Amino acid sequence: MGKTILANDGIDNTGKALLEKAGFTVITDKVAQEDLVKAINDKGYTALTVRSATKVRKDLIDACPNLKVIARGGVGMDNIDVEYAKSKGINVINTPAASSNSVAELVFAHLFNAVRFLYDSNRQMPANGEAKFEELKKKYAKGIELRGKTMGVVGFGRIGQSVGKIALGMGMKVLAFDPFVKDAPIELEIEGHTNVKVHVNTVELEKVLQHADFITFHVPGGKLITAKEISTMKDGVILINSARGGVIDEKDLVAGLNSGKISHACLDVFENEPKPSKELLSHPKISLTPHIGAATNEAQERIGVELAEKIIAALN
Repeated sequence: MGKTILANDGIDNTGKALLEKAGFTVITDKVAQEDLVKAINDKGYTALTVRSATKVRKDLIDACPNLKVIARGGVGMDNIDVEYAKSKGINVINTPAASSNSVAELVFAHLFNAVRFLYDSNRQMPANGEAKFEELKKKYAKGIELRGKTMGVVGFGRIGQSVGKIALGMGMKVLAFDPFVKDAPIELEIEGHTNVKVHVNTVELEKVLQHADFITFHVPGGKLITAKEISTMKDGVILINSARGGVIDEKDLVAGLNSGKISHACLDVFENEPKPSKELLSHPKISLTPHIGAATNEAQERIGVELAEKIIAALN
């Protein structure tokens, strides 16, 4: 009974295999939120792994006294009452490093989409490419290069530094804000050559907002950007949010897009997941993805392996 784990939001096969090799039974059948307490108690699960979908709140923790480990595959822990769980003697685990590169690459996928209008071109070309080719060519003819521009990074932990690494490698300037990081050594790994180390000193948030051409957010949550902050930004700024829905106030974001203050927005996360605002989904200046920052094969394997190793250590 003490060797059974419910991976309620799934786990990579490599991590699952490591757990099974260590003598654990791993169940990956999805249990609805309202049925979780009964399933955990009836089946005798001692560990629960989740992603962002499953919520582990005080009521569930109180109702499942045999639960010894709660493991979050990913970085953010806002769907878990972490401190309360710890106060009950439950080991709470996450995988902060495993998905950093995947999220950083998605930031740049969105950014390239925005500066070359690919998100809109890919909508319009199938519908109008034959009849309006020259018109569309003119419409998308004012793209900009990223090289030489300033990337603002709000939150300069593992993911923010991965973003900084890509930006520096592309010849961009990096302005970063993080109240907990004063100086970060960024190592550029260049195949076949000696690695280059660049020290990035963080600055005040106001400086990032005022001077960056593009601003990406990598913070654990909270409403950080409203109309007040947007008013201090450069005209034509592009905002990218792959952190948490609500970091940028969505109504103020739309107002900024409609006024032209913000030229584009790139969103992987939304305030009302899994039902984002229709206004955001249909807006002509927003590049959209459905919360897939860590959804690469490589990141999922790293997450699965790290979860498995930490669970084995905790329960053995």
